[in-house]
Amino acid sequence: MTPWWHPDSFARQRPYLRTRQAVIRAIRAFFDGQGFDEVETPILQVCPVMDTHIHGFGTDVMGVDLQFKKRLYLHTSPEFAMKKLLVAGMPAIYQICHVFRNAEGSRRHSVEFTMLEWYRAQAGYEEIMTDTGGLLRACAAAAGVTHFRHREYACDVFAEPECLSVRDAFVRYAGIDLDLYLEDRDAFSAVIAAAGIRVAADDRWDDLFFRVMAEKIEPVLGMAVPTILKDYPLCMASLARPCPHDPRYAARFEVYVCGIELSNAFDELTDAAVQRERFESEMTAKKALYGETYPVDYDFIAALEHGMPRSGGIALGVDRLVMLCAGVDDIAQVLWAPVDTD
Repeated sequence: MTPWWHPDSFARQRPYLRTRQAVIRAIRAFFDGQGFDEVETPILQVCPVMDTHIHGFGTDVMGVDLQFKKRLYLHTSPEFAMKKLLVAGMPAIYQICHVFRNAEGSRRHSVEFTMLEWYRAQAGYEEIMTDTGGLLRACAAAAGVTHFRHREYACDVFAEPECLSVRDAFVRYAGIDLDLYLEDRDAFSAVIAAAGIRVAADDRWDDLFFRVMAEKIEPVLGMAVPTILKDYPLCMASLARPCPHDPRYAARFEVYVCGIELSNAFDELTDAAVQRERFESEMTAKKALYGETYPVDYDFIAALEHGMPRSGGIALGVDRLVMLCAGVDDIAQVLWAPVDTD
C-alpha cells in the first residue's frame, strides 16, 4: 500500500485537508464571535477519564535525577481541567486539542484524535443544544455544503433537528420501554433476547444497553436531519445532573448525523460528594472488567467542593465532523498524518 506521505497519496487527500482547515477556522470564528475564550490545558493529567469503558495511556514523569516521580496519563478529554477554569470564574470557554484513547481504532476512530470542548457557566444542556446547531451550520457553510454525507446517506444540517429521548428511541426502534427495566437486568436481558438481539449470560446492564443502541438505534439516527438523542439512564452519565422531571435519567445528549455519533453533552454535575461516589463506582467496574483503575483527581473534587456554577458542556469529535463535511468514510482521510497502529 502506498504510504500517506507519498505525493500521489497526499494529492488525493489534500482536498479533504482543505476542508479540515476551513472547518477549524469556522469553529474558532463561531466561538470567538460569541465572546468565548479559547483556552489550553495540560495534556498530562492525574486521571485521564472517569468512564468505565474508556482507556488511557500512562507515562512516568521523572525528576531531573531520573528517579521515578509520578504516574500521569495523556488526557482522553480536557474536561476536568476546563471545569476547574469554570470554578476559577471563566464564563464561556472552548478548546481544540489532541486527546488520546487506547484500545480504539477503526474507520471512525483514531487512538489520537482532535476534540472540541466548550462550556457555558450559568447554563444547561439546552443552551449547548442551541450552540451545537449553530456550530454545525457554520462549519457546513465554511465547507461549502448544505448536507453532511456518509456513504449513501445525506443529512440536511440546515433543517430543524429531531429531538428524541433515549426512552422514546428504545420504544420506537427496539419496542422496549426502558422505564420497566432500569433496575432489572434479568428482565432487560429477556426482553432484548425476545427482540432478536444476542445476549450473553455474563452481560451487565450497560452491556445490554449498548448492544441495543448499536444494533437497533444508532444506525438509524440522523438520516435526514440531525438527531439530538437526550436523557440517558443515570448510570450512563457519570458526569451529568439527574433530569429534574425524572431523576432516573440524566441530562445528557448526543448528536447523531448519518448514523454517526458526533458529540456528547451534559448538564454538568456540580455536587462533589455525588461525583466522587460515581467515580468510585466507575473504577470498581473498570477493575472488575479490565483489571485496571485510575486515581481520583482530588484537585477536581476540591474544585467542585469550592463551588462550580451550573454549567453546560460538550465534547465534539472534530475529525468526524470533517469527515461528514467532506463526505468521506475513513477518518484517516481527514488527518494530516494518520497514526499507524498496525
